[in-house]
Amino acid sequence: MKDYSVDDTDKLDSSVQNNPAPQQQQQHEGDGLHRLLVPDARDLPLIPPSAVESNFVSYFAPDFIKPGHDQYVYRHANGLCVIGLAPTHVAFKDSGGITAVDFNVGRSDRSVLKVTGKRKKNAQQFEPNTALCKVCTNDDSYIVRCCVKGSLLEVNDRLIKLPGLLNSSADREGYVAIIMPKPADWLKAKGLLLGLEEYKKLRDC
Repeated sequence: MKDYSVDDTDKLDSSVQNNPAPQQQQQHEGDGLHRLLVPDARDLPLIPPSAVESNFVSYFAPDFIKPGHDQYVYRHANGLCVIGLAPTHVAFKDSGGITAVDFNVGRSDRSVLKVTGKRKKNAQQFEPNTALCKVCTNDDSYIVRCCVKGSLLEVNDRLIKLPGLLNSSADREGYVAIIMPKPADWLKAKGLLLGLEEYKKLRDC
């Protein structure tokens, strides 16, 4: 066994101080990884984002075709667009709000549309100004339109029996329809829509 001199012992102690033990290194790396994976509670928002805010990008079509006919288009990463009434739509200003929804517009009843399979068989191609439904109030009626060119995949037929969903949650359960535009058609439509912040500035909301 080798005998260590005083000088050798000093060098050994210095080496240990300059090179932390593997356990200490692992602890340090673990602390750094924890900070990356677990956010500081002080950095979290007071109100968590909604499902719409987390999964969709919000766009708006103010005064679409007619003044006060404000609609939203929620765009998902997979290309689907959810269409509905923006909170500033003129229909919500009528006394009693929306009382009925009729999908029998144009030449067909949109509520009987049945799309099947991955190829979306039977999906109808609609233009931006194509009517999706008519919403009625105690004072008037208003046409809700596609806003984007694409295939109509489904309409929210729950609104027929529960039109009040539009008054209470138009941005969620009260959506009107889901449309799938082609990439080129979406780019054209996007250029005519407003982002969330632009919409808020326009409507002071």
